[in-house]
Amino acid sequence: MGDKGMKTREEIQQEILEILRGRKSPKIMRDELDEYHAGDLAAALDQITIEERERFYRLESDEDLAEVLEHCDEADKYLEEMSLHRAASVLAKMEPDVAVDLMKETDSVKKKEWLELMDAESRSRLQSLASFDEDLIASRMTTNFVWLYSNMTVREGMKSLVEQAEEHDNISVLYVLDPQGVFYGAINLKDLIIARRDTELSDIIMTQFPYVYADERIEDCIWIIRDYSEESIPVLSSDNHILGAITSQEIAEVVGDEMGEDYAKLAGLSAEEDLNEPLQQSVKKRLPWLILLLGLGMVVSTVVGLFEGVVARLTIVMAFQSLILDMAGNVGTQSLAVTIRALMDDQLTPKQKLKLILKEVNVGTLNGAVLGVLAFVGVGVYIAFFKGMPVHYGFAISGCIGISLVVAMLISSLVGTAVPIFFKHIHVDPAAASGPLITTITDLVGVVTYYGLAWLLLLEFMHL
Repeated sequence: MGDKGMKTREEIQQEILEILRGRKSPKIMRDELDEYHAGDLAAALDQITIEERERFYRLESDEDLAEVLEHCDEADKYLEEMSLHRAASVLAKMEPDVAVDLMKETDSVKKKEWLELMDAESRSRLQSLASFDEDLIASRMTTNFVWLYSNMTVREGMKSLVEQAEEHDNISVLYVLDPQGVFYGAINLKDLIIARRDTELSDIIMTQFPYVYADERIEDCIWIIRDYSEESIPVLSSDNHILGAITSQEIAEVVGDEMGEDYAKLAGLSAEEDLNEPLQQSVKKRLPWLILLLGLGMVVSTVVGLFEGVVARLTIVMAFQSLILDMAGNVGTQSLAVTIRALMDDQLTPKQKLKLILKEVNVGTLNGAVLGVLAFVGVGVYIAFFKGMPVHYGFAISGCIGISLVVAMLISSLVGTAVPIFFKHIHVDPAAASGPLITTITDLVGVVTYYGLAWLLLLEFMHL
């Protein structure tokens, strides 16, 4: 399908609606609709009546209709408006991974009949993909790829490509198998086109091409997908035969989904929420973390209670507690975010992890030193000149705050880095070391540091 440029989405939608509501011949209407991107046609479906959609279904081929439905959030609703045989045929033409997701998510009572009415090859392909758990990379693969044998010549390879391209249009990267069907490497389409006809394919094969295994967890192989800028990456079985491919579009979605999940976990959620998710499901995801954080919060409160004597004699220190806790929490969360991003690379060595910890501790310490000096001067001036207290009294308290900031930010950066690395080491998702968890731990560190120093320096040493 074509792509209309230099127009707003609203203008394009209006043009599509005018075509569908016009009285031109089916041939002309179909030719005009072919000028629009499938995504624009998908967006228009929800703006027309069911009668107008039925006209659209009759105008489009199964292949074009499948492409349009791949861009729809409620593709199952439109499939239900078609006859059973037409819906089954369109579903079979959709990208297998998209069709599998649709079949898993739909509540349609017709989905069993759609599957039964498909041709045997399409049904088998979908059932094979559906057998993989959603957290495995194979659940995101497509069977839309072209393969060649390593003992072919360029002429033979081109002939095989043309034959397979009738069914598979993902041809920018061609996968190569050895005579036993084992993955051998890959060839860029451009290299195949410019090579001489009698050249052996083995002369232009990239044998160090990236690949992943079907039973690998998405989060464990995300760094391979992210770091290699390939149009597609093969997915192999345990015996190194190609089962499918992860395309560039799917690569972007995989990386985006993983980032979304990690972001949700950083917010203290067990998984990313959907806007239309039921209330009970959202509560179920959030409540376990909140219960854990409630327990840790009670520990923090208990520790504060141990310093009642300090608060009773130096009431003003309570005013600056949030300053210490907020800064410590911010530093811990920053270190956590940097560390989780770094841990996406499974190739990090123990030496590199140690270097990461030392770097974050140094960053936290230096930032703490700068902020500590600013707090020492600012708070000291505020207490002495705006609160009307003795200068030595004001700067003694601000000195305690400055030192507490340095210590708390140092320890917080250490915790924010070391905790996710430890989680990764014991094979727990490091993103589970969520922002709220790290913040609560750093609160505990900040409370002990601040009130402990206030007790030692201000009461025991300076006898304020």
